[in-house]
Amino acid sequence: MKKIHKFLLILISISILCCAAVGIYASDYYRADAIAVSAGASADGVSVIHDTDGEAVFMPQNPECGLIFYPGGKVEYKAYAPLMKALAEEGVLCVVTEMPLNLAVLDVDAADGIAERYPDIKSWFIGGHSLGGSMAASYALDHADALDGLVLLASYSTADLSVTDLRVISVYGSNDGVLNMEKYEEYKSNLPENTVETVIDGGCHAYFGSYGAQEGDGTPTITADRQIAQTVTALKEFIKGE
Repeated sequence: MKKIHKFLLILISISILCCAAVGIYASDYYRADAIAVSAGASADGVSVIHDTDGEAVFMPQNPECGLIFYPGGKVEYKAYAPLMKALAEEGVLCVVTEMPLNLAVLDVDAADGIAERYPDIKSWFIGGHSLGGSMAASYALDHADALDGLVLLASYSTADLSVTDLRVISVYGSNDGVLNMEKYEEYKSNLPENTVETVIDGGCHAYFGSYGAQEGDGTPTITADRQIAQTVTALKEFIKGE
């Protein structure tokens, strides 16, 4: 009985330590800043709905195309409100998914069922920032027939999409210090030949969202507003075919 009691105490101690470690890890993430919080409210012809399923929906009037967006690793999904709202103002329905522990790798299939809720949308794209983009690419490979394209922001695809009919756009900042450019170049062959690549001069990794400076990032030489504006222009032309 003493051995069993000792064994149970060890198990309980290990469980407590594991729970504490998970709690510490989960609390250490990049949070949406005040600008993102402000952008998360309805205005300028865009209705913003914070879904009970953990999604932020940016709904313009009479949209015909939609984008499902996966947040970057350890970044709160609400941090992408400025970018999503600006894109919605251009007529694109945007849905940002919340991820378990703010890690898209823990819910690659978060996009399931979203398109079905908006039957009037004629074309759907999926995308994401950093880790979120890579996970969105993995999802796109398994659902290529249901999607029109993929949006990669400071990201790359480890999934081989080169044989699909998906349209792909890759956008990153020239001063990005987080994106692994060696892997970016290595995995370029996984993308279709007609992939559109846009480099934002002076842009950085964190400015696709609104959550402050990111550890290891380069120093931007443009404002966050400018990077978002250039990103929206590129995505609008790509998604709407303008």
